[in-house]
Amino acid sequence: MSVNVKEEPVLAPNCDVVENTELEVVNGDEGSKLEDYGTCVDVITERVNQLEQKIVEVEQFYSTKDGAGQTNTSKSNSGGKKVAISQPSKCSSAGKEKARGKHVSSPELMRQFATIFRQIAQQKWAWPFLQPVDVKGLGLDDYHKVIEKPMDLGTIRTKMEGSEYSNVREIYADVRLVFKNAMRYNEEKDDVYVMAESLLEKFEEKWLTIMPRLVEEEKKQAEEEAQDRASRQLAVEAAQAEKARDLSNELYEIDQELEKLREVVVQKCRKLSTQEKKGLSAALGRLSPEDLSKALKMVSEGNPQFPAGAPEVELDIDLQTDVTLWRLKVFVQEALKAANKSSGGTNAQNNNNGGEMNKTTAKRRRAIFDAIKKVKRAKKA
Repeated sequence: MSVNVKEEPVLAPNCDVVENTELEVVNGDEGSKLEDYGTCVDVITERVNQLEQKIVEVEQFYSTKDGAGQTNTSKSNSGGKKVAISQPSKCSSAGKEKARGKHVSSPELMRQFATIFRQIAQQKWAWPFLQPVDVKGLGLDDYHKVIEKPMDLGTIRTKMEGSEYSNVREIYADVRLVFKNAMRYNEEKDDVYVMAESLLEKFEEKWLTIMPRLVEEEKKQAEEEAQDRASRQLAVEAAQAEKARDLSNELYEIDQELEKLREVVVQKCRKLSTQEKKGLSAALGRLSPEDLSKALKMVSEGNPQFPAGAPEVELDIDLQTDVTLWRLKVFVQEALKAANKSSGGTNAQNNNNGGEMNKTTAKRRRAIFDAIKKVKRAKKA
């Protein structure tokens, strides 16, 4: 990219743009106003820091897509509106079971199972299983070593009456456990084993009568849970999208505030002199291609019609606004300082290398002179 800067005279030695770039206030009693400007900058900086945190949260959500089921509450400083993502509320035990994905049996299905339970408990062979096993009274010292989870029909009835079960499969599992424990601890020839096996067989037959209703309920509830998850996910994504829009609006407002503050500060400062403009023109030509592109972009921000991306552009310093000129001056100063530091380090390294070479050359010269002197002394002798 080539840049032609109009009116680019030769600079005097003390007119380099890198020097004297401080903003000079016209009136000497503007100290308090400058403090106000600093306060404004501090406030904006704090707002930007808060926005950065919110932006990180939004980016994390969209990068992981793992926001469903979480509670996100955001408040936009611009709109003052809160966005809350609903989660399962503190409701009945049935609602809690649904939240954990466990099927909750309907009251009708629970009544049907209760009827089956009473029919089994009223069987003539059910009496050994109506109460917990009397381990001490019967002298069954090894009972708890063999049976990990004791269970009896009386305990199940108490839990059913206390509404401790929410799913018929849970009751079904405990009833089977009663008979399975008896069959595990006793031998096949024992009466208790035979009674437990017979009752378990009858219980399984009756259980099959309510299975179609149970499967239908579980399928329906699974579909409802899938819809709930999809709705929650959509709600979360909608809230995140609204949060992103609020952040975008607030960032735009901050950008406008900074632009206004910049203009006010520049208006309070002196204008660049003709000599400083000439120095700025010359300094632009010493920028690296990358820094030059950044400088031209600054010009295009102040003048949207300026073709900053063209292969060859013509920049008229006198037509630029004071804001653009001051931005260019500060930017050029920092860019040239950074370039000077970088080249300074390289020069220092080259100087070190040159010093080492000079030392080596001096040693060789001394060695040659010493050899010549020895030859002369030998001839005289």
